[in-house]
Amino acid sequence: MSDFSNPIFHDETAAREWLEARIWPEGPTCPHCGTIDQATLMRGKSHRPGLYQCNSCREPFTVTVGTLYERSKIPLHKWLAATHLMMASKKGMSALEIGRLLGFSKKTAWFVCHRIRESLREPKASSEPMGGEGKTVEIDETFVGGKERNKHRSKRVPKAQGGAAMEPVFALVERGGQVRSHHVETVNAKTLGPIV
Repeated sequence: MSDFSNPIFHDETAAREWLEARIWPEGPTCPHCGTIDQATLMRGKSHRPGLYQCNSCREPFTVTVGTLYERSKIPLHKWLAATHLMMASKKGMSALEIGRLLGFSKKTAWFVCHRIRESLREPKASSEPMGGEGKTVEIDETFVGGKERNKHRSKRVPKAQGGAAMEPVFALVERGGQVRSHHVETVNAKTLGPIV
């Protein structure tokens, strides 16, 4: 997906076939029972393109089942274009910009970008400790929040200076591994000790 002039970004059928080739290299795989290459492509005007029926469990499915593109009225080629724009952009891309490029409303663009970002999130952090033999874990804290003068009057903290009204966030980063962030009340040994 290096060139935005690629037909998968402009044609629904080409997008579906491209995704099928990548997700199902050995043939259609039923997401319900796991049977590989034992499905029948449903044809006819009453069936949507790309709909298969498993010959084993008789359940219908498409290539988007189990992906972030599942159950969406947004055309697949626009989903792939939005995914490409977000992944290929060095400095990131806002939902508004993606909406303008692909012809989405603000609400749709926000939904698409949010769903793509959620799909990139790591699964729930395990309770196992980070680091180990030959691994490096870096620790740092930062303060999150805007300047008081930029907040609405009702949200300002009276006489707050510097980062007094900001919230402390503590993060552990394993080189080439996981990241875990924690909101803490204060930055001191008592609150950070149990996390470390």
